This record gives sequence, structure tokens and C-alpha cells, in this order.
Amino acid sequence: MRNVQIAVLAGDGIGPEVTREAVRAVEAVLPRVKASVTWTYFPWGTDYYFQHSRMAPADYLDQLAKFDAILLGAVGHPKVQDHITLNGLLLPIRRRFDQYVCLRPSYLYEGVQSPLRDKPAGSIDLVVFRENTEGEYVNSGGRIYQTFPEEVALQTAVFTRRGCERIIRAAFEMAVQRPRKKVASITKSNAQGYGMVLWDECFARIAREFPDITTESLLIDRAVMEFIRRPESFDVVVASNLFGDILTDLGAIVVGSMGLAASGNIDPTRAHPSMFEPVHGSAPDIAGKGIANPLAAILSAAMMLDHLHLEPAAQALHKAVADLLKSGGPRTPDLGGTSRCNEVGDAILELLKK
Repeated sequence: MRNVQIAVLAGDGIGPEVTREAVRAVEAVLPRVKASVTWTYFPWGTDYYFQHSRMAPADYLDQLAKFDAILLGAVGHPKVQDHITLNGLLLPIRRRFDQYVCLRPSYLYEGVQSPLRDKPAGSIDLVVFRENTEGEYVNSGGRIYQTFPEEVALQTAVFTRRGCERIIRAAFEMAVQRPRKKVASITKSNAQGYGMVLWDECFARIAREFPDITTESLLIDRAVMEFIRRPESFDVVVASNLFGDILTDLGAIVVGSMGLAASGNIDPTRAHPSMFEPVHGSAPDIAGKGIANPLAAILSAAMMLDHLHLEPAAQALHKAVADLLKSGGPRTPDLGGTSRCNEVGDAILELLKK
């Protein structure tokens, strides 16, 4: 029997609640693939920060390197600035393990009402490839004359030909496998004449390698508009770190809830562990109330199983989520229901038994 080593960073806020349900769901489907998982839990996050003035121990990246994958709950706390939580844990993991593909799907499930008018189930079915290791989030820059009126802050985005080409090529390779075979590139080269012009040039070059794929290039401001006006027209979308971050939150909302938004931070070469997490974050306003939606965490775990070549188990989780939503079964308040997090998790387990 194959054994898979998974590092679990349940993290902050609702992270432990939704991660618990994701682990239960994975355990329920493992017999279908004759595999077992060894779960290793790490108490890193803001609770660790309050005790040690850092989000994780100095060697935490070395500790994580030996695992097959990482399952993350959430990172963030109202009393800790976001740049500390992100740069103290999440972003270094993405860079150290070269998780350059941030894969974020948005799908309108049957039984879920989009806030947009007259959108039938399945009509919105897009996936965003967000560049995950460079661009606007490299944290390159500095501050001078601090506390003085003349204070200056420099924040430098970094775009490389290698970085642009590999995320764009990954998007095209996904489009080849999908029925509609379309790729939309998100840019802002009219105002950002260096980094985004390089991005556009890389997109045009890679597109020539895939003549059967239909393409379009949209400025980020227009893309935000079109995600609302015609979300069903998008198939595969490729974007920089910042633009992808913005669009995927919007994509989650147009298909009903952040509580359905899964993601994977992926090293396609599998030379390093990839990390899987729900997009919704720590949601401190509902933390501890037991009403968080666990479906995004369960769908993220399904992405993890698929990445680990445990496809039948991944498909079973996807089907259970789809069947639950279609049937009008238990759902949390973000989807208009009154159920608790563990009740939704229990319902998923019951569907998996069937």
C-alpha cells in the first residue's frame, strides 16, 4: 500500500475547523486508491508568533521539504499585520519550493445561486493560472527617511522571461486538455511599460506554439469588468501574481461564495512539495463560531490528491461536493444555510459512503 506524507498547517482563524473536515474527507476516500496518509501537524501561525515573535521556527522550510505535499488551512490574525503573516510563512514556502503555478478554479455548481443574474449551473467554468513566485509579490524594495515627512517607499515588481514563459506555457497546456481551448492573458502594458510588456511578448511567443488555442489579451481593469459581464466566456486565464490574486477572489464570488474557492500552489516538476489551501483566508469575524464552510478546504484536498496521482479519490471528493450542493443538503450561512461546519463535513462523509 502506498503511503503519502502530508504536512498539515491548520494555521489561524477558521483554518483548524475547515482543515479538520478536509482531513476526515481524505481519510474516507483513501480505501478507493489503496493508499494511506501520514499526517504531520505543525503548530505554526500567529499563535506561534505571539510566543516566539516569528511565524515558524528558523528551519521550517527544511522541515517541510521532506513531505509529499502540504495542506494549509489559513494564515492571518487581526492583531498581526498581514505583511508579517504572509512573508513570515506563506510566501517563503511558495518561493523555496518553486510553487510557481497558483491554480484556482471557479465553477458554478448546480444548487448554488450566483449573485449574477440568469447564470445556469456549469455556465461559469474557468481556471486561473496565477504566477506565484515573482511579479508584484517579490517584496523587493525598501524605505528611507522613515518617520520624516520626506519618507520614501520603493516596491519593485520583478518579471523574468523564464518566469513569464513557464506560467503562460502551463496555462496553454491546460487549455489543450479542456473542451473550449481558450486562454486569456491579463496585462497592464499600456501603463507598465517594462514588466508587462515583457509579459505580453512572452504570451505572444508561447501562443504561436499552440495554434489550436484561441487567445485574447485584456487589461486588468477590463478583465475585472468582463468577469462580471461575461464570466462564462472565460476558460483558462493566466495572470501575474497581483492580477491573479484580484481576479480569483472575484471569480470565487461570482460562483457563489469564497467558501467554495480551492487552490493549489504547485511545482509542476514535483521536485518539491506543493501546497494546497482554501482561498478564503482565516476569516477572523467567524472564527470559533463553527459556521465556516469546509467545502473549499475539501476541494483543495481533492486538488492535492489529484496532484499526487490519486485521481479516483480526488474525483470522489469532487462528486460528493457536487452532489451535496445539488441536493440542497446541509450548507453553511455563506451559501444561505444554517448548518455548522462539522455538519457539512458529516454530510460529505455520508455521501462518500454511498
